[in-house]
Amino acid sequence: MSPSEHSDKVMLKGLAFYGYHGVSPHEKAQGQRFIVDITLECDARAAGLSDDLADAVDYIPAYEIAKEIVEGESKDLIESVAGEIAGRILSELNVVGVTVAIKKPEVAIKGSILTYAGLEIHRRRE
Repeated sequence: MSPSEHSDKVMLKGLAFYGYHGVSPHEKAQGQRFIVDITLECDARAAGLSDDLADAVDYIPAYEIAKEIVEGESKDLIESVAGEIAGRILSELNVVGVTVAIKKPEVAIKGSILTYAGLEIHRRRE
């Protein structure tokens, strides 16, 4: 099966972290909550047959990568945060693709009423 034919996904939804990302001085100084969703594309057939974690994609390292990056060094753009998460996951985990969504539920937009502002990226192993 070629990497483009994988349709199995391991999902982590609603990971909440506190970080200091953003362009405005307020975002850098006060920080805010970030909600991260990660979808790992893989071939889960072997794990389904063996029932052995050694054959599966362990999602704990994906959580730890996201936590380290979101709670780590301040970045201006969530595009940078999402890109770093995706790049680390692709280089460290046995997956063929990853989707990372980052939501800012307390984003400050004067006069706005919204659930969140966010970004979703998808990256594949080359």
